Amino acid sequence: MQFYADSPAALPVVPLSSVDWPDYLAKLSSAQQTWAGLSGFTGAAGQAAVLPDAAGAPGCAVIGLGDDRSARRSRFIVASAAARLPAGDYRLTGLSGAALEEAALGWLLESYRFDRYRKQTPMAARLVRPDGVDADRILAIAGGECLTRDLINTPAQDMGPQELEAAARSLASRHKATITVITGDDLLSQNFPMIHAVGRASDRAPRLIDLRWGTRGPRLTLVGKGVCFDTGGLDIKPASSMGLMKKDMGGAATVLGLAHMIMATGVAVQLRVLIPAVENAVAGNAFRPQDILTSRKGLTVEINNTDAEGRLVLADALAYGAEEQPDLMISMATLTGAARVAVGPDLAPFFTDFDADAAALAKAGQEVRDPVWRMPFHDPYDTMIEPGIADLDNAPGGGMAGSITAALFLRRFAADRYMHFDIYGWQPSAAPGRPKGGVGQGARALLAALPDMLGIK
Repeated sequence: MQFYADSPAALPVVPLSSVDWPDYLAKLSSAQQTWAGLSGFTGAAGQAAVLPDAAGAPGCAVIGLGDDRSARRSRFIVASAAARLPAGDYRLTGLSGAALEEAALGWLLESYRFDRYRKQTPMAARLVRPDGVDADRILAIAGGECLTRDLINTPAQDMGPQELEAAARSLASRHKATITVITGDDLLSQNFPMIHAVGRASDRAPRLIDLRWGTRGPRLTLVGKGVCFDTGGLDIKPASSMGLMKKDMGGAATVLGLAHMIMATGVAVQLRVLIPAVENAVAGNAFRPQDILTSRKGLTVEINNTDAEGRLVLADALAYGAEEQPDLMISMATLTGAARVAVGPDLAPFFTDFDADAAALAKAGQEVRDPVWRMPFHDPYDTMIEPGIADLDNAPGGGMAGSITAALFLRRFAADRYMHFDIYGWQPSAAPGRPKGGVGQGARALLAALPDMLGIK
């Protein structure tokens, strides 16, 4: 994924709405008007056509943006049109500022291919490096998103805790970050009992990955759920629910993608990334329903469902990160089906007690077309996660407010200024700039919001 150097052969691309198309058409030559008519181009969203020059050779390309309703209903419309252009080099014209950034980023994201297991046909239309925007920043954002997608798309046979660690080490090496990893029974001796409990049944050792970068600015700690495959444990999932569980490390994949964006663009923060990486397997030594685990923080947790394991591993990691009292702590996890019921697969729900942070994130998400939606830390529901026999219940019954009670559980272990994302991490069907498969959610919004949230430039 890259921008290409401009050349005389690069065709200009003119994005046009269906409202603007008639005026633009009237200014074209009769040959171009005829060609546009034969192509059926009307400026509808996602349309693309190449128009000839006076000599009959390709002269420019036009792509359709549709109307205002199209813009509200779809992101990266330019990307969907670019995918329909014939092979060649193209340069965007007629756009500036945020519109140009979105178009360029969308074009890059549309060109993503997951080709680890099968050769994929590359996108035919190549975009030359755009002028008037920070192209290096766009490349960094696209690179982080593609890292996230690659990690999620890789099946669990090739993306277990050890491989997730290797990906984190590669990222650390690339950006001259430091990394330490606590593995296997060392988790017990160093007081990470719930990470160990969840991962001990697998022959792939559980671990806690700890990456650090930066020596100036506010302290930012990212925590990502790294359940590399989730059978559900002894409360085993049915096949229909287990089919996508390679993506249960989507939180870890997303924080690694965001970490790349932060480091590649030089955000002035002291970054820490914590990833509890486990496989929730079934074996004789698996943790059981009705077990009571003692967390790193000392809070006891009654296990009422071994399939609610993500909050357990996150709790130990959050408690560990909170010991340093970071200025902001953010967790990301494919945590609950309840979040999908509430907002569907396209929105990234987040929780925070800080209104200013929520406002900054919502604004940034809208600007960079990375939609997020605030959910409540509803304090009256705290009683739902207090079973009586232990301090906390990992899976309260009743079937209501599942995403909220999970977030409230995590808040018990986190730093004071805390934000939690309950993401899906998967694109169910192809959309502009987002092929079917693994996808990052919330990372671009966070990258754009961090300066406001942390008071940095």
